[in-house]
Amino acid sequence: MTGAAASAPVVWILAGPKAGDNAQLRTLATALAEGVEIRVLEKPLRFRAFELLLHLPSRPTRAALTRATRAGLVPPWPDLVLTAGRRNELVARWVRNASGGRTRIVQLGRPWSRPTRFDLVVSTPQYQVPAAANVLTIPLPLQADIQPRLAQAARQWQARLIGLQTPRVALLLGGDSGPFVFTPALAERMAQQLNDFVATLGGSLMITTSPRTPEAFTRRLRELLTVPVCTFEWRSDASENPYWGFLALAEQIVVTAESVSMISEALATGKPTYLAPVTQPGTRPWWLRASSYRWKPLTHRLAMAVAPRRFRRDIGRIHAALVADGRVAWLGDGPPHTGTVEDASLHEVVQRVRQLLPSRRG
Repeated sequence: MTGAAASAPVVWILAGPKAGDNAQLRTLATALAEGVEIRVLEKPLRFRAFELLLHLPSRPTRAALTRATRAGLVPPWPDLVLTAGRRNELVARWVRNASGGRTRIVQLGRPWSRPTRFDLVVSTPQYQVPAAANVLTIPLPLQADIQPRLAQAARQWQARLIGLQTPRVALLLGGDSGPFVFTPALAERMAQQLNDFVATLGGSLMITTSPRTPEAFTRRLRELLTVPVCTFEWRSDASENPYWGFLALAEQIVVTAESVSMISEALATGKPTYLAPVTQPGTRPWWLRASSYRWKPLTHRLAMAVAPRRFRRDIGRIHAALVADGRVAWLGDGPPHTGTVEDASLHEVVQRVRQLLPSRRG
């Protein structure tokens, strides 16, 4: 290693268990390194089951890490830590303490610790993190340039999907999340909307499920669809996943509205994107709906009622902003704008983060 390289600022990515968080961290690190000499090291973190309990006192610690993971967190300490998600927070703050307070911390997403404990918090509107000098709110999660990935997926899947009549509509299905419950009744309403939408186009439907999609929901949806359809049901042992191929080869995209990450990826294609509603219609209060009496909806309502403001999640704020900008439309209300809307969020975040880096290690 040359002297110049050895003195370049060091950035650690704390890679936790969530792939979406890690993808954002890598996107930021890659953009941060463009035209600037820095050294980026990724530190994979593996946690023990009791890690949630350590957030009650909220003190910096690495106690929840496995022994092998702890062995990887040794000096020389970084100038900057990039982290996301609850599990990583106490570890990031422990690294700063171990460095004698020199390490700076950038937290992506919703912070469980108080935002003042980070040098920069980069969040999105649904989390409602209170405004502050060290808080930057951007419209959507950070998204890398996916065009090369789409081009590769198109080459891989084009021959296999050639029999599907065009225009092809990709349906990206999420699943149970917080107050959103994917019931067979929701599948019935969604099937009617999709049948009308795809039949009007005269095309076909390409469906991909996710780990959160209930089997009963998928089964009922398939029973009621009357348009030509190709379905991939997610499995952990699947040898291939056509998710990116569907995005690449679709002319239009429908995304279930509870998934911010899939909305971001659909918009990054530059194709017309529609949101499929996942809320319960009508005026019946939540306590009269059987689907509300499940663990996720109940804990979500409890958090909304008693937790600090930063713990609250209102994804409707993102929906409203995207619809107002014409970037998406609700299924049945479209069409949205077909052109790509420039999103300068990544550039803005990079500029803020670079202000935290020293010019050289010394």
